Amino acid sequence: MSPQGSDPLAGYPVAAPPLRGRVWFDQSWLDLTFVHWPVRPADVAHLYPAGSRPDVFPADGMTYVGLVPFRMGHTKVGAGPAMPYFGAFAETNVRLYSVDDAGRHGVLFRSLETARLAVVPAIRATMGIPYTWARMRVTRTPEVITYDSVRRWPQRGLRSRVAVRPGETVEPTALETWLTARWGAHTRKAGRTWWVPNQHEPWPLQSAQVVDLDDELVAAAGVRTAGEPLRVLYSRSMRTQFGRPIVVV
Repeated sequence: MSPQGSDPLAGYPVAAPPLRGRVWFDQSWLDLTFVHWPVRPADVAHLYPAGSRPDVFPADGMTYVGLVPFRMGHTKVGAGPAMPYFGAFAETNVRLYSVDDAGRHGVLFRSLETARLAVVPAIRATMGIPYTWARMRVTRTPEVITYDSVRRWPQRGLRSRVAVRPGETVEPTALETWLTARWGAHTRKAGRTWWVPNQHEPWPLQSAQVVDLDDELVAAAGVRTAGEPLRVLYSRSMRTQFGRPIVVV
């Protein structure tokens, strides 16, 4: 843990480093909600690929798991046009927080629900990221956004329902910055661990009140939480770009 009074973000990359080389993917994320729980690092260390490990927040010695539902607004491959069908869909991620020996702080996806069946084998094969196929719906009233998902494959029947009421604009705490300022993902493919870099602007965040939360995805991902959820956060939109994967080990 950090000594009392020290800055837990000292030396942490709160702004995205520029991507090297050409952009591989360009995406927009819409109506995104962050739900986080603390996790003991020792309880999830076995889930990480070689060359990476749980990232631990200095102030409390914990790592975290995120449940992140949203809508993909568009996807472009390289400098090509946006893909109107395959690039726009609902998605719900379960993600852990990772770091490697090069000091790259990222995320480790445990599952990514998507309603687009064609996305599942394509992304699994090319990037090693564990996309799953689900029946999904995102609905919105003037006050409440609801994300519903029922897994089709694998582990058919897994459910997740999150409903939130977005509130006022907030400045993130040090922990919330640490959780949302993530500039890549660790993944495993073809017997090697890879780093997939990405960049985007700082998140414009709002507080969000939970109206309904009934989720089976976090437990199914092999993650046991160790406390109550943090303040829930919402963001209306974000554009992000991904670069060429880099070998870790």
